[in-house]
Amino acid sequence: MLGRADLHERLAPVLAEIAPHLTSARLAGYWFAADGRLDEDLLADLADLRAEGLVLHLATVQEHHRARYLWEALELRQGFDAMHYAADLGSAKPDPAFYAAIEARTGYAAHELALLDDRPANVAAAQARGWGGVLWDGGRPIRDLLAEFRAS
Repeated sequence: MLGRADLHERLAPVLAEIAPHLTSARLAGYWFAADGRLDEDLLADLADLRAEGLVLHLATVQEHHRARYLWEALELRQGFDAMHYAADLGSAKPDPAFYAAIEARTGYAAHELALLDDRPANVAAAQARGWGGVLWDGGRPIRDLLAEFRAS
């Protein structure tokens, strides 16, 4: 997850022992596709906000292969300006180093950034770093949550 080892290099020897009929590529392909359901309503709302000028970066905890799958195969690159992921940064949410690395990459100061996330610990860590934070539970339109955030 933190980019210190390749998924297939770690998975292949284990599969050879416990499931020799299964390759790491086949297992990863199944995993990525089965776990690749996107919230199309959220993506549409984010696309509207992006069209209005909001800069959107995807900050996610992924290893290299899955990050590439999300960005390319699921075409998330079309809805975001950039992606920052754990294996590429060498740290993961809620580690403060994750947020610091994104600040360094983007050139934005902490107070210019906000994290939309479904985990309270990740939002709290971003806020502790000086970012804004919005907890996403899917229950309310993103535009309403952002309006409340901007008003606070």
